Amino acid sequence: MSIDPRVALQSLVTALEEHLAASASRRREDDPAVEAAYLGIADAFEVYEEALYDAFGEVTPLEIYEESDDDDDNDDNDDAEYASDLVDAEIEH
Repeated sequence: MSIDPRVALQSLVTALEEHLAASASRRREDDPAVEAAYLGIADAFEVYEEALYDAFGEVTPLEIYEESDDDDDNDDNDDAEYASDLVDAEIEH
């Protein structure tokens, strides 16, 4: 059974609002409330993306960023790739 994309979108908006509230009241750098809210956004986004695709065959232009241990080694290269992606996106539009 598919979820209504509007319901999934509202859940995503709520997750974003919860992340904002947790970030605004952060007590320390590794505040577990902020981490939980961050993960809540990722989960809600995945549900929304799936509901949107199931209902309309559409996706968003967004992706979930997942950090891995190798990412620390490639930080300089990531910046160059990001800039290249931005240029490519501008050319497409």
